[in-house]
Amino acid sequence: MRRLVLAILVLLAVVAGYLAVAGWMLARGASALLEVGTISAMIAPGTPETDPFVLGFRGDPAAALGLGFETVTVDTPLGPSPAWLVPGPRADLAAIYVHGVAGAREDGYRHLSVLQEAGLPVLLISYRNDPAAPATSDGRYGMGTTEWPDLEAAVAQMVARGHDRLLLVGESMGGAIVGQFLRRSALARHVAALALDSPALDFGAVLAHLAAQRGLPAPEAVGQAALAILSARGPHDLRDTDVLPTVAAHSGPLFLAHGAGDEIVPVSISARLLARRSMPTHHLRTAAGHLQSWHADPDAYRAAFGGFVATLAPR
Repeated sequence: MRRLVLAILVLLAVVAGYLAVAGWMLARGASALLEVGTISAMIAPGTPETDPFVLGFRGDPAAALGLGFETVTVDTPLGPSPAWLVPGPRADLAAIYVHGVAGAREDGYRHLSVLQEAGLPVLLISYRNDPAAPATSDGRYGMGTTEWPDLEAAVAQMVARGHDRLLLVGESMGGAIVGQFLRRSALARHVAALALDSPALDFGAVLAHLAAQRGLPAPEAVGQAALAILSARGPHDLRDTDVLPTVAAHSGPLFLAHGAGDEIVPVSISARLLARRSMPTHHLRTAAGHLQSWHADPDAYRAAFGGFVATLAPR
């Protein structure tokens, strides 16, 4: 009996040691990715992008798509943050686009092209730690836990302009920002519908996905260990980054695109979201990588997203 107890204790010690070491290594790599500027440097194109639908293109809506627009200032808690407002004839519904980590307002041009055809006014926002927006003192992303008040400020501005029904479009960490906003803001009542692409709705699952790609045993447990280590080290508590239940419970319709080949945000997040949804949900399945579902088949994406927007009839 003593030998059995001793063996169990040794096994538990080995498992705990493995999770501590593997979790620390994963947390170290993930921590670097959460530093503002790290991912930007990694993905910066060698030459400027000329296609406005390719991530990395830089230029305003007029230069990109020949669209008229207004540069507006959103008064966020950290200070003024620029946004582009592209007008549209519909008065009953407007859209706000929220980009992901190391992204920019221009990343929303794919969705903007469809939303403009449907007549929706569209606000493409920047938020804290974007090049033209206020910087945080810690210089780190919060996976939505710190960025959501900037979206709240944008929603407040659109409501003040008379747009009290909104479609929120979020990509990657933009989906996490949308989820945190829905969870925490009293202004979430103005959200009539959601459109998400490769949404990072559960950072613990993202870490587990990264652990699996490294070939680490028990990737889910390693991901949770890394999440705990990152939260303990600060500056942000990232244990509250699972907003999947909040998004699943949203009463409005949802458009969801996610590729099975996503190397950053696991498609399992979207599978879990679909399993929990009871409200109308439009799902575009692809085999693409992260945020590449549009490029896998632009016509199919445009048709699917356009069809979804067409269902958003006036109240």
